[in-house]
Amino acid sequence: MDRSQKEIAVKELTEIFDGAGSVVMADYSGMTVAEMTELRAKLRERGATIRVVKNRLAKIAMKGKPFEAAAEKFTGPVAIAWAEDMISAPKVTVEYSKDSTVFDIIGGFMGEEIFDVSGVDALSKLPSREELISMSAQLLLAPVTSIASALTSQAGNIAGNIATIEEKAAA
Repeated sequence: MDRSQKEIAVKELTEIFDGAGSVVMADYSGMTVAEMTELRAKLRERGATIRVVKNRLAKIAMKGKPFEAAAEKFTGPVAIAWAEDMISAPKVTVEYSKDSTVFDIIGGFMGEEIFDVSGVDALSKLPSREELISMSAQLLLAPVTSIASALTSQAGNIAGNIATIEEKAAA
């Protein structure tokens, strides 16, 4: 890799680190091409990506950033997984690492927060963006649903009372 290619790689890594909701770092040594392809497909389904990085270039891209302390985790063969949202990459990588003997999560970061393995695991257990939107919609619709059911039940009671009065009047 010549100097211009390295500069391009550092620029790409800087953009990834700045634009990602969260970044997960993992040791991928021993993974086969088929296993890496499977992991890439699982990440792609959730809108996340994985890339093998050169440690020195990643450290350069992290200089002066709030998450610069995470650079110490870049030792040995490291791949980074990231997505625009903060949950997708941790969810998929933690799930995958449970079944894999060769894919080990090293840590990660999100904004200024730097995580160890347990931090990435905790992050993976949070609800996804879609789940949060669904929960918010349910919370917003709950009062409206309650009001609608209360109104319809009262209207049903009134109709029942009118029917009873008509029956008594007819008898």
